[in-house]
Amino acid sequence: MSHRIDQMAYTGAAPWHKLGSALPANHPIEVWAEKAGMNWEIKDTSVCFQTHDSTGEQVHPFQDQRVLYRSDNLQPLSVVGSRYQVVQPMEVLEFYRDLTEVSGYQLETAGVLKGGKKFWALARTGQSTALKGNDVVNGYVLLATSCDGTLATTATPTTVRVVCSNTLSVALRDMSQGIRVSHSTAFDAQAVKGRLGIAVSQWDEFMYRMKALSERKVKLKESEAFFSKLLQPRQDQPTQLEATGQDRAIQKLLKLYSGHGRGSEMGAAKDTAWGLLCAVTEFVDHERRARSSGHRLDSAWFGQGALLKQRALESSLQLLA
Repeated sequence: MSHRIDQMAYTGAAPWHKLGSALPANHPIEVWAEKAGMNWEIKDTSVCFQTHDSTGEQVHPFQDQRVLYRSDNLQPLSVVGSRYQVVQPMEVLEFYRDLTEVSGYQLETAGVLKGGKKFWALARTGQSTALKGNDVVNGYVLLATSCDGTLATTATPTTVRVVCSNTLSVALRDMSQGIRVSHSTAFDAQAVKGRLGIAVSQWDEFMYRMKALSERKVKLKESEAFFSKLLQPRQDQPTQLEATGQDRAIQKLLKLYSGHGRGSEMGAAKDTAWGLLCAVTEFVDHERRARSSGHRLDSAWFGQGALLKQRALESSLQLLA
């Protein structure tokens, strides 16, 4: 399975369908590397090709391309250009060393996807806000990267709603997709942390808007229109199968919103715009069809699921206008 979660470590409650190795809090980075399956390096070698002539078989390097592979099992990861800047698994964990030792952050999950083509670490910042009815939302920072070109190295301030473990990227001024470093540029951890400090300082502003969502009452017809618009089909005519899948998704969202979702009966979520947003994040993170838990995590954090959650955030904020 190409999107499997190969290995993961966590503290606290087991995330993502009980996968991974449990660790006590405040373990050193080196232990996280071992338990999260990130204690290996990305190596590279030239791409070569073979020719045959009267003198026999010849092997030639292709100088503009490199094969990236794992140091531990020698499995190939990708073919990249000569200018591709690699970010090592240990660099992702080292990013958090001073944040956990000095700044009060706490690593909560780290792991490897797709055979090592993607890897991440997620740390709690210590920020926390309780909405009406003790609906608690905690602040996190997610750092993730890839070695196959599918994901820039990205530091994303993220929220986790405690009652259901739903994740949502914080909408930032001038940083709509987090802090992104292209693989054509060397990853400068200190520069990213400098920008991240500005982003994390926007927590109060973001949660003020979430509080406003929790106070914006929503009627049933309005919720139906919200989910229908959010999941509207592509501009071209959808097939019957696509339309049927869309209808099922809308009904699932309405069910989550109207009392069946985790935390949907709490004061902040019941019949509110915050409840609409929480129904979407729960749907993406826990209920949407996926071939595996790895597919689900990949989509929810980096793929179509993440985009759907961001569209839901934008749409819900429009209800405040």
